[in-house]
Parts: sequence; structure tokens; C-alpha cells
Amino acid sequence: MTGTSTRRLRGFAAALTIAVMAPAAALAHHGWSWTQDGFFRLDGVIAAISIGNPHATLDVEVEGTVWRVELAPPSRTIAAGFTEEVASVGDEVTAIGNRSLDEGEKRMKAVRVIVGGRTFDVYPYRAPS
Repeated sequence: MTGTSTRRLRGFAAALTIAVMAPAAALAHHGWSWTQDGFFRLDGVIAAISIGNPHATLDVEVEGTVWRVELAPPSRTIAAGFTEEVASVGDEVTAIGNRSLDEGEKRMKAVRVIVGGRTFDVYPYRAPS
């Protein structure tokens, strides 16, 4: 094989690897497969807010333990009306969604967040009626 053929073959192999692996990584990250079925409700106090990629998050303190609450991607979270201006550290919050399958992990994916009497459905098609 010539040097050009070898480089082309390596480039093709690298592109093929990326094409195969990227969708699997996206599904692993963006899916709900890591969560339990059925809704879980978490009531606590906001310890931190981040409206950043890949998902907006809240850290919620509940009885001395901090939970990570994942919301939707920033554009969807903001479209639902939830921004850093509508909630502050120290505010009481209710998050409704799906808890991690690993019960030792204090993590959930919220479909609805309630702060100051305002409801934000970040995944409205999944939110309870």
C-alpha cells in the first residue's frame, strides 16, 4: 500500500469510528434510560443554579444532602420561562421528574420545576397532568 492509500484508509477508519460512536454517546447522555419509571418529587432549597450546556441544572439541598437536578438543555429551559432571573440561591423549590436508577446517587431529571408559586414545565410532553 502506498503512503496515500494508508492515510486514506486511516482517515476512513477514524470517520467510521466517530460515526458509530457519536450516536451511542448522544443517546447515553440525552436519554432517560438512567432514570426510574414513575414520577419522583423533590422539595428543598436551591444551593446553585446553572443555565449551561449540555443541560441546565439545579443543586438542591434537602435535609443536609445536595441533589443534582438536571433540567432540559438551556434553550428549552429558557423557552419554558425558567431563567437565572426567576430563581435564586436560597429559594424553596419543588422538582418533579424521574430519579436516578442508582438510589445511592442523589440525582434526578426534572420535567417540572416550581419556584415562588410559578410552574416551569421544561419537558411539557412528559409533565404530569
